[in-house]
Amino acid sequence: MRHLVIAAVVMVASTGTTWAQDVDAGASVFKQCGACHKIGPGATKFVGPELNGLDGRKAGSTDYSYSDDMKNSGITWDEATFKEYIKAPKAKVPGTKMTYPGINGEGSDKKIANLWAYIKQFDDKGNIKK
Repeated sequence: MRHLVIAAVVMVASTGTTWAQDVDAGASVFKQCGACHKIGPGATKFVGPELNGLDGRKAGSTDYSYSDDMKNSGITWDEATFKEYIKAPKAKVPGTKMTYPGINGEGSDKKIANLWAYIKQFDDKGNIKK
């Protein structure tokens, strides 16, 4: 019986902070990003840098005119860093050129998780990773 109680506590605790990632829902969230960023085959810089291959990429390392703060941020994009950044870009990198205020409010953690799932699926050529 004790093992069942412990298992139930662990399961409840873990479900409170973990979001299943939904790529299709992330594509919908990305529509906001698409005003400035491109992703996928043939994507190039636009108002902001293209986001192909973002997972594992060093900030400020693509063909785009980044702010010095972004180039010197020391960021290598991964899920945790992206989630922190996209909630409040100027709080994470004060001199960023990104004017978007961030994704926050009710349901924002799930939206951000879905957005990351969508973005991370693209390799540096814009192809969906297999």
